[in-house]
Amino acid sequence: MIKNYLKIAWRNIWKNKVFSGINIIGLSVGMAACIVIMLFVSYEKSFDNFHTKNIYRLNEVQTIGAQGATQKVALSMFPMGPTIKQEFPEIKNFTRVHWVNKYQLTQNTKKIFLPQAFFVDSTFLNMFDFKVIKGEGKTALLKPHSALITEETARKLFGDADPTGKIITHYGDDTTTFAVTGVLANVPRNSQLQFDALFSFSSIYQPWMFTNWGGNWLDTFFELAPGTNAAALDAKFPAYLKRHLKGDGWKYYKLFTLPLKDVHASSADIGLDYINYQKFDKKSTNLFAVIALIVLVIACVNFINLSTARSAERAKEVGIRKSIGAYRFQLALQFLGETVLIALLALIFAVILVELALPYINSLSDRHISFHLFSSIEVLLTVLSGTIFIGIVSGIYPAIYLSSFQASRVLKGSVQVGKNKGLLRSILVVTQFASAIFLMIATVFVLKQLRFMQEQDPGYNRDQIVNIPLDGITTKKYDLFKSELSGNTLVTGVTASQDILGSHLDQTGVTFRPSFGPKQDLGTTLLVVDTNYLNLYKIKLAAGKDFSRDKMPDYRQYIVNEALAKELLKDFPKKPLSSLVGQKFGFDSLGTITGIVKNFNFNSLQYKIEPMFLVSATHSGFRDISVKINGHNTTAALAFIKSKWDNVYPDYPFEYQFLDDHFNEVYRADNQVSQIVGILAGLAIFISCLGLFGLASHSAEKRVKEIGVRKVLGASVQNITLLLSGNFLALVLIANLFAWPAAWFAVHHWLQDYAYRINIQWWVFLIAGTVSLLIAFGTVSFQSIKAAVANPVKSLRSE
Repeated sequence: MIKNYLKIAWRNIWKNKVFSGINIIGLSVGMAACIVIMLFVSYEKSFDNFHTKNIYRLNEVQTIGAQGATQKVALSMFPMGPTIKQEFPEIKNFTRVHWVNKYQLTQNTKKIFLPQAFFVDSTFLNMFDFKVIKGEGKTALLKPHSALITEETARKLFGDADPTGKIITHYGDDTTTFAVTGVLANVPRNSQLQFDALFSFSSIYQPWMFTNWGGNWLDTFFELAPGTNAAALDAKFPAYLKRHLKGDGWKYYKLFTLPLKDVHASSADIGLDYINYQKFDKKSTNLFAVIALIVLVIACVNFINLSTARSAERAKEVGIRKSIGAYRFQLALQFLGETVLIALLALIFAVILVELALPYINSLSDRHISFHLFSSIEVLLTVLSGTIFIGIVSGIYPAIYLSSFQASRVLKGSVQVGKNKGLLRSILVVTQFASAIFLMIATVFVLKQLRFMQEQDPGYNRDQIVNIPLDGITTKKYDLFKSELSGNTLVTGVTASQDILGSHLDQTGVTFRPSFGPKQDLGTTLLVVDTNYLNLYKIKLAAGKDFSRDKMPDYRQYIVNEALAKELLKDFPKKPLSSLVGQKFGFDSLGTITGIVKNFNFNSLQYKIEPMFLVSATHSGFRDISVKINGHNTTAALAFIKSKWDNVYPDYPFEYQFLDDHFNEVYRADNQVSQIVGILAGLAIFISCLGLFGLASHSAEKRVKEIGVRKVLGASVQNITLLLSGNFLALVLIANLFAWPAAWFAVHHWLQDYAYRINIQWWVFLIAGTVSLLIAFGTVSFQSIKAAVANPVKSLRSE
């Protein structure tokens, strides 16, 4: 019997090639989109799942200014790890991580630069389950000047030789040697902690670190005892801070813990999160999953629509089968079998589409997602069971509906097959297009907001600026490198800073001692800069004057932005900003405020401009060089900069990045979201149009004699085209009426996450509606015109 059902199902599929093709294409596209997105979601959810301990990360909420502006950061203070473990029995263990980028190592004559190295406590491997494949394990970092290196680092330094026990050297501020105590397996890509070597933290301990309660420069992780209530633990931290921070300093900090397995996807609002590899907001991941399911549902709706629309062609088949003894459940099973067969055929094409799409998705998302259908029985069974489920869901209503026909009435021709089913098809078409139009509008606003952030004037000039990273060694020759670049027409300016604009800047506590009021202590953002920083970036002064190089190298020249100036003068509203010039101000030592700059966006435009100050400095503390080049000859300018770099730093590779490219990275997650949502919106529209094309084809076939009569009576091609298209266009128009308010509400809610945002323009909805109508008309009119220009003699010959 099953063989017979399959044979009949295949014959029906082959007989109705157009409708079968539409269903297979629609389902395959929907299934491929769903598989790709679910692979992405699965990859994101797999981050840090291989760790078995109950690990939490310590985070801070820092209050900036007396107005109470706050920001969450992933950093913590050096003494927090041991003191919290000592004072709270809920903490079983702790470890701290301090990261160093581009860390130089040498072994004999070999020299390499590690992209990222970690200095960690000896407890690191007691908490994290990184695999040691050679040498010591959990005790490998107990002694000072011990190191664990990854397989890749071991190959670079030692080739195939055993590195355990060998000495490696770092030439930095002080020459430091390390003994290799073991080799780690390369870090999995789905780990937020990505490193090339681990060094014992005790190697760099300094006395000042143990009492450095104001400095946030590392990450702290805790292992919580089983059954610990993390929220209850967080509630104890204010009293802890009050015990350890001097004066009122504790009021500017809050501490909270976050489960390690949630850090990757749940810390989008946490800044200074330097070692959270490929951080991606789970809200975006969930959004992708929902949209992918919508695309798949639209494909299933197509099948339901076309199956019920073609019910008349199957009515006599049902009548004959019932008249010779077929039961309703047997007919329903046959129709479900056809649907499942179509779904399985669609799966074949979906797998091909997935393989074609994954390289592009990996490039877009910077992931390494793979799909191996036959890699395990679990994957194969999951995909097959999902496909069968889709087939059943798509076919269950048509199967129940078609198998319900009464044989006697159908064979007499006295039943109106499909009566009252037009309303259901109309509702499904409206739902399809409302979803597609919603996605279309949302995509437009996402792109507009992204372009707004990228093109908005940040308050400084970032055109043709090349940023070159510095480390503890290269920063010492900054002045020499700057002088080497000066005087050439290819370079119009050189400056340096502690951080690059567009990144989260560091925070610190400051003291303000005005001559006209009491002392103030507050927290704010700082940026250490060279004296010509304002000039190169064209940051405008609102009052006072720029830094003076004649007064260097003291850290006693400060320039505050308008936001901080207003903060300092909040108790003196009548005083002008210029009254701050010459007043005592400082964070490590008191100096004077020399000027006030106009507010500029030193962070992403997702954040409002907070109080901040700039302090002039010598080379110490600089981590980035900014070189303004002649944009008319970029290639020659870069070649010139590289040649001077190689002269000054012959042992260090030349690395650079244009500031515009840096900002593209800042908005990379938004770019990824907009492009993926745009792709899914396009697929939703494509599948909806496929269904509309199929319904239009069926409508034209059913009304072929009516069209013939109308043409004989004088109807024009235009009249017939509008007649056949009008109903479908009305449905798309209704879909717009549902999609517009839903899209407005969603976009309005989404834009609230941005401090600087676009307005919701009405014309975007109008254009989206017009485009959807044009797409629908173009889809339907092909079949309508084809039917309208047909020779009426052929359709009326049998009458």
